[in-house]
Amino acid sequence: MPRLLTPLTRAVTYTRWLHLVVTVILPLVMAMVFPGLTDASPAEWLLIAVQPVPLLVLLAVLVPAARTAEGLQARLMLFPGAHARDGAGAPGDDHGVSAAPSASWNDRLRTGVWLVLRLEVGCAVAAVSNLMAGLCLALIGAAFGDPGVSAAYPLPGTGWWYGLLAVADLAVLLAFVTVVGVLMARAASALLGPSAKERLARLEERTERLLERNRMARELHDSIGHALTLAVVQAGAARAAGDPRFTEQALEAIEDTGRAALEDLERVLVVLRDPARPAGARPDLREADRLLESARSSGARVDAELSGPLEKVPGPISREGYRMLQEALTNAVRHAGPLPVGVRIGVEDARLRIEVRNPLPEAGRETGLRGGGTGVRGIRERAALLGGEASAGPEEGIWRLRVDLPLG
Repeated sequence: MPRLLTPLTRAVTYTRWLHLVVTVILPLVMAMVFPGLTDASPAEWLLIAVQPVPLLVLLAVLVPAARTAEGLQARLMLFPGAHARDGAGAPGDDHGVSAAPSASWNDRLRTGVWLVLRLEVGCAVAAVSNLMAGLCLALIGAAFGDPGVSAAYPLPGTGWWYGLLAVADLAVLLAFVTVVGVLMARAASALLGPSAKERLARLEERTERLLERNRMARELHDSIGHALTLAVVQAGAARAAGDPRFTEQALEAIEDTGRAALEDLERVLVVLRDPARPAGARPDLREADRLLESARSSGARVDAELSGPLEKVPGPISREGYRMLQEALTNAVRHAGPLPVGVRIGVEDARLRIEVRNPLPEAGRETGLRGGGTGVRGIRERAALLGGEASAGPEEGIWRLRVDLPLG
């Protein structure tokens, strides 16, 4: 029994009824001009119900914003949510109903079908509501000893049992309104739902968000991995050296590297908490010296050659180049140790070229850049996304990483 009474407590039951009944205003206004509302015959009432159809079809075809208006009304009045105070829907849930203007003839056609369907169903619901409400009043009058409350419903005699019939009448009306409301909500999802173009746009937007999160996770991995690698190497070198001055320098380098990593971490966390906020400034190749100095502070001997107008490299390519250089230096410091590392960054022939090389470690030590590692694979993926290429491998006793990216 409680479940049967649930529609009585749901605001959406009444908003759906109102959404349909309000459409009767248009045909009644038009009927005042023709054929009139006084002593209308059944045929005239049928004419009143279909008279606005051409106008609604023209509205759907000529006014793209009609779809927006109908979509917003359907969201607010046909579906449960915070606005309906029943807790059944999440705020902002569109329930598959689009609120965008018509973008194609298919959208216009579906909007026209919806407008006509809403009109005719609304007229039917209004008629049934009027008839059953009148019958309910007549039954209540008979229950209280006055069978002549409604001339349209003459009842034989009086009696308390008419009160039970009045309750049954209201229950039938409520069941009718509830079922029609559910069906109209489904029709709204089908006819006012997003078009193929809108679904594709939403899919592309969702894909972009996933790619952005994946990029941020990769950047965070590179930044934290770089900082931890340098910290471990510098701490180990300081302990082995036993020189207070060198230890102080190592601690200062660890502090600077850790601070930079924390800034990257905070930037990523801010975006994850509030996707609407901008990601903030990201390092690019103009800050390559910071990477080179942090690698040198770990004890590596880094010989760098920078050529060409690096400041004119497009932002996305410069930022990704910075991350590639960071990953390459991290792996060189981690696996080559104190061996010399050569770095070359140049802009020539409308291309950005990055090369990092170091002698292969002693026998028995793995470089970590060989198959199975994620460093070179990540660099290759970044390069491929930018239309370039990256390669890495041993060449005559030297491990060499090359990155070639187009600037245009």
